[in-house]
Amino acid sequence: MDFQPWLAVSNGQALRFFFEHLRDVSEDDEAPEPELLYNASVLAHFATTSTGSTEFPSAPGSLATVFDLFIVDRSQHADPGIMEAAASQCLLLTGFFGAQLRARHNVNWYASLGARFYGQAADWGSDRSRAAMMRTMAARFAFWRRQQARLAKELHDLPLLVSASASARADDDAD
Repeated sequence: MDFQPWLAVSNGQALRFFFEHLRDVSEDDEAPEPELLYNASVLAHFATTSTGSTEFPSAPGSLATVFDLFIVDRSQHADPGIMEAAASQCLLLTGFFGAQLRARHNVNWYASLGARFYGQAADWGSDRSRAAMMRTMAARFAFWRRQQARLAKELHDLPLLVSASASARADDDAD
């Protein structure tokens, strides 16, 4: 049995998946679509990007990586793209993965950094509409962090899509 069509996910499919699911779990039934789309794009980007990728920004391995790249080295803090990358990584790790990281890291401190990084991206950005979104994300960081955490919990609680018996049958077919 060929599992490749089930396992390969395009960026567009990931974006659609996260947009629909994030919309469904959102506390605010009228969450602004541009914010919803931005957050779905953050989740989709990191879901389809490896931690070892040379593409910028790669998926963060941990909050320790964020600390080393964006806190210890402050040389790029005037670059809005770098600040947005730092902020989005903080959002992903403190929101979607916050429950898993809470025992090892002060996720609230990293969340405050993420909001601040979005603010810096807005301050240094030259594109007005992008800067406006960065300001919005800075102001609503806590809200979107909660939505990502809710989404992670809902996805965790969903039944597996590929059951163990289907996997066993596929192994038998391969033999």
